Amino acid sequence: MAVESGPRAAPTADARRVRGRGPRAGKSPGRLRRALSTYWYAWAMVAPVVIVIGVIVGYPLVRGVYLSTTNANEANVERTIGVNHIPATYESVGLDNYKAILDDGVFWDRLTWTVVWTVSCVALSFAIGLVLANMLNRKLKGRSFYRMALILPWAVPAFVSVFTWRLLFNEKKGLLNAVLEGGGLDAVPWLNDPTWAKLSVIAVNVWLGVPFMLVAMLGGLQSIPGELYEAAEMDGASAWQRFRHITLPGLRSVATTVVLISAIWTFNMFPVIFLLTRGGPGDATEILVTYAYRLSFVVSPRDFAGSAAWGVLILLLLSLFAVVYRRALRKQGEVW
Repeated sequence: MAVESGPRAAPTADARRVRGRGPRAGKSPGRLRRALSTYWYAWAMVAPVVIVIGVIVGYPLVRGVYLSTTNANEANVERTIGVNHIPATYESVGLDNYKAILDDGVFWDRLTWTVVWTVSCVALSFAIGLVLANMLNRKLKGRSFYRMALILPWAVPAFVSVFTWRLLFNEKKGLLNAVLEGGGLDAVPWLNDPTWAKLSVIAVNVWLGVPFMLVAMLGGLQSIPGELYEAAEMDGASAWQRFRHITLPGLRSVATTVVLISAIWTFNMFPVIFLLTRGGPGDATEILVTYAYRLSFVVSPRDFAGSAAWGVLILLLLSLFAVVYRRALRKQGEVW
């Protein structure tokens, strides 16, 4: 009987591909079952959160997208008046709402101011937060007290802070104008002049946003090894060189994240604008989200379809910004 003693022929690429395809296809259901049986407790804990988020976020989102393609308003939606039930009579209009918005100069005016408002608030909050974080990262007397004092605006509910600032900005009885008049200066129409109103809402939002930046930057600074600063100082590096070549690169991962989060928050910062100026004087401080609110709850008849279309456009703009921002970071070597 002949015995095969030579080396076995290596399997062809096709044979390997065929043999490699079968087991993976057959094991997929088994892997899923094993994952469910092994991590059933984790799945059980996550499921309620997924369901709640789906109900709270998913349904309104789908409903809003649907309404944005109709002509729904206060006069033709389903409603009940006394014992009379009136069915909905609105109809689908396709993308007409979006076309009307994009053809209207109001959208572009609101978008321009919203971008200016967002960039100004995020840039100032980041710069001030970074400076304060560098100061509080050093060993100084009363550092814990200063940290708590600077974080306080973040702990206070936003509506309380905004109403407090509204009292300070009062043209006749406000503390700020009282100080100015005491110094022989004229009172400033903080909330009654378009330019001053824009500066005022930016100042209030920066005051609310600095603590978040401060905490994030302080955490990032404390994660940078102190040996790097010591070595740079021994090499004769100046304070600016240490900041530029050690601090900023060390904070890049933290900074990119907080800037994105802060930009999204500020873009949709409804409470500050609505509670401080209600979009006024006139419509000088109206941003996209407050105008969408106005269409749905203030104007008569209330334009639910138009408001929904504005909301969808806001979502698309923020999604586009997040995608572009992420790609820009990837080109710079950041892993997201």
